[in-house]
Amino acid sequence: MKSASEYQKICVMGLGYIGLPTASLLATKGFEVVGVDVSQKVVDTINQGEIHIVEPDLDILVKSAVHSGNLSASLEPCEADVFIIAVPTPFKDGGPDHISGKKPDLSYIESATKKISPYIKSGDLVILESTSPVGTTDEVVAEILKQAGHTVGENVYVSHCPERVLPGRILIELVENDRVVGGINEESTKVTVDFYERFVRGAVLPTTAKTAEMVKLTENSSRDVQIAFANELSMICETENIDTWEVIELANRHPRVNILNPGPGVGGHCIAIDPWFIVDRSPENSNLIRTAREVNDAKPNWVVDRVKK
Repeated sequence: MKSASEYQKICVMGLGYIGLPTASLLATKGFEVVGVDVSQKVVDTINQGEIHIVEPDLDILVKSAVHSGNLSASLEPCEADVFIIAVPTPFKDGGPDHISGKKPDLSYIESATKKISPYIKSGDLVILESTSPVGTTDEVVAEILKQAGHTVGENVYVSHCPERVLPGRILIELVENDRVVGGINEESTKVTVDFYERFVRGAVLPTTAKTAEMVKLTENSSRDVQIAFANELSMICETENIDTWEVIELANRHPRVNILNPGPGVGGHCIAIDPWFIVDRSPENSNLIRTAREVNDAKPNWVVDRVKK
C-alpha cells in the first residue's frame, strides 16, 4: 500500500464545475495535475490559463496553476497516481414502464472509467466524485476495472468521495467542508482518507462506498422534501386565501419548527436530479421522496398560472 505522500500526479476526468476547481486547487497545493475533457475548446482555454465557467476567483487560481506548470489540460488521460472522476450524472428517459420515467445516465462515468483503465498501475487510487446512485462505485467503476484485469481492492484502490460544494463558494468549500470518503474495502477507504487529508481542512469522515453515495443523495433529497413541504403549503394557503408568509413566520416561532420559504420550484445542479437516483434504486420505498420531486417539478407551472391570472 502506498503512503499518501507518494501520490503526486493526479489525473482529473472532467473539467466542469467540480473538476476544474478541484484540479486547479490540487495544482496550487503542489500536485502535478492533468485535467481531461472531451471538448477541445475547453482544453485550449485552460491551457491558455483561462476559464470557461463562472466561479469567483477561479480565473486567478487557474492562471496561477497553469503558469506554475503544475496544471495542464488534455483530451486524453495519462499515467498518474490518483484518478479523480468528476463527470456529469444526468438522468435519461426511462421509458413508459419506468417508475418515474427518469433513469440515471451513467454513461459518462462508464466512459471515463474505461478511458483511464489502460493507464492504471499497481498502487493507484481511483476516486469517483460524481454524484451517483447507490452502488455505482462498486457495480460500475470497480467492475469495469476488474473486467479490464485490475486487481481492484488489493493493489488498485477505488473509493467514492462526493462533492459537497455550493456554486459561488466552491474554492472555499473544497477545502473547508467536511468530506465523506467511502472505499470499496477498508484499504481503499484508508488510502483515500489519507489523500484528502493532505489538502482538506474539514474533517475527512471514513465509511463505505455505498454509504458515501447515499449520504450525498440524502443531503439533497432532504432539502428537496423540505422545499416541497413549503411549496405545497403555499398552494394550500392560496386556496384558503391565507398569507403563506405569515403562516410560516408564526409557525416558526415554535422552538422545534423551521419551515423553509416557498418558491417557484427547485433550481441548481443537484436537488432537482439527485432524489430521482434514490427513487430509481428503491421505487417501492421512496414514496415521500418521489412525491416531493413531483410537487417541486409542478410548482413552476402553478406560478405561471398565477402570474397569468
